[in-house]
Amino acid sequence: MKALLVCVTALLAAPVPGVARQEGDGVESTGFVGTWGGSVEADGVEQQIRFVLAEVEGVLQFTEFSMERGNAQVKYTYDRGDPFEATVNGDTISMKMSMAEASYTGTLSRVDGKITGAFTQEGRTFPLILDRVDAAEAPARRPQDPEEPFPYLAEDVTYPNPIGGHTLAGTFTLPPSGGPFPAVILISGSGPQNRDGAALGHSPFLVLADHLTRRGIAVLRYDDRGVGGSTGDFGAATSEEFASDALAGVAYLKGRDDVDPGRIGLVGHSEGGVIAPMVAVESPDVSYIVLMAAPGVLGETLAYAQTELIARAGGASEEEIAEIQETNRAVFEILKSESDPERAVEAIAAVFQASGTEVRERLEGQDGINAPSMVEQLLTSLASDAWLRYFLTYDPAETIERVTVPVLAINGEKDLQVPHEENLREIEAALQRGGNTRYEIHSFPDLNHLFQHSETGAPSEYQAIEETWSVEVMEVIADWILKTVG
Repeated sequence: MKALLVCVTALLAAPVPGVARQEGDGVESTGFVGTWGGSVEADGVEQQIRFVLAEVEGVLQFTEFSMERGNAQVKYTYDRGDPFEATVNGDTISMKMSMAEASYTGTLSRVDGKITGAFTQEGRTFPLILDRVDAAEAPARRPQDPEEPFPYLAEDVTYPNPIGGHTLAGTFTLPPSGGPFPAVILISGSGPQNRDGAALGHSPFLVLADHLTRRGIAVLRYDDRGVGGSTGDFGAATSEEFASDALAGVAYLKGRDDVDPGRIGLVGHSEGGVIAPMVAVESPDVSYIVLMAAPGVLGETLAYAQTELIARAGGASEEEIAEIQETNRAVFEILKSESDPERAVEAIAAVFQASGTEVRERLEGQDGINAPSMVEQLLTSLASDAWLRYFLTYDPAETIERVTVPVLAINGEKDLQVPHEENLREIEAALQRGGNTRYEIHSFPDLNHLFQHSETGAPSEYQAIEETWSVEVMEVIADWILKTVG
């Protein structure tokens, strides 16, 4: 089976709720009511997905949860004019999750009661069989997950983003006495994430916030816009717009009496490491930044490197990798040059057809799949992806060059999503061009993109590794912050 696209994010994004309408005859929409669960395997990583369907005032509503993101839920504002609404047609249900660039179409069996179908996200399609599950099931704990009572204070907070016109919700942790304290804002990587950064059974931001707060540093971690308690539209935002959410966090911290306004910093992971320099350049209230597995090269360049490394780790041949890259290049050129979504859909469809990517045939080989409809959804999702268009053409080095505050840049040497050598090199070169001498660069052997000790660094290992964060890395971050803020 050929991969359609392997680009930008190797993991399934977090979930969204929506609304389904019933069309035609067959199984009543109430036949789908309940909690359904199944697993999707992507790049060797098995992820548990759950759909909760309920009938409200005659309309079947659905919410998708990702068990590997700490049972995370993403809010979605339904518009009855939205062409991406889900439908029930006889025995078949189709659900479009535009915020996560995902869709699911499956058929309910009258024999075994299961829904058999396919889950599509970011141009890739995976079989997904759903079965009724216990709604009370909760994700397992990891060894580093902190347990109450905590030796510090934890407060749920909300604050506005006046630029985006929405509200952000998060958790603020701080030492139990003293202050005002130095404080950091944790900025998540790509894909909708909750305040804990929950993914694949791990809660890295929860673990990092716990460690830093125990060291005397106050921490603000927040749900991405449209996720958990935060409002706003995640799917329509680019990295530049996400930067305004971090700016809103800086303004919030600056207004707290228990925070030292002269010692507010940012800690960004992956895409968060792209956003942190944007905010540091924009706001004079940012006094330092930590870049964790942050890109230092053009987005398109990173996409090719990530694709090659992850595909090879997944067992793809050099010929298959070359075919994938050729398709990626053609699609990226369309996204960069064609702003009209309809024309982009046509052009991307022609690329897939010419490249021999057997999308339609693969889908038609699965029971209960409306292949033409799903292919159209897939193409439309790609063609209208504002975030991807921005990512491909954004060069973070140009912004890093303008950063004047102290910078700590770290990466794992087995990171296959943001390769350490070239990205750390370009980050350092950009700082030097800008005349910034207050920086440290560190690479860590055996650590992957999530700063776990790993064998190969492949995304397929993320879930199986019990470690959430390397303690050594958390200590380096804490030591550097405390040294930097005095």
